Amino acid sequence: MNTTISNNGLPKLPQPATGQGSSSTQSPASTTSTDAATGSTGTNDRVQLTDSARALQEAARTTSGATMDTKKVEQIRQALANGTYKVDAGRIADRMMSLETQMNGKS
Repeated sequence: MNTTISNNGLPKLPQPATGQGSSSTQSPASTTSTDAATGSTGTNDRVQLTDSARALQEAARTTSGATMDTKKVEQIRQALANGTYKVDAGRIADRMMSLETQMNGKS
């Protein structure tokens, strides 16, 4: 009796390429040597960030040091509380279009 084990709908992980007729099988532990004294591995791991990731990293770096105008925040909070805050839909639309243009790489 044969039982087939499926991946239950999960994506299949990439398997290492092995040649046909290759009788040697290596476990992942045998392909990476670890130096017990230093804790370093024998592989040369690299991380390469995409342009989007770099842009997000740069944006986070520049806004972390930004100061907040507490007076303006309090004015907006009061206007919201007493119902006098006015939304300028045209200005919001203009800014959204500007952002869309920037995201598409057009100036």
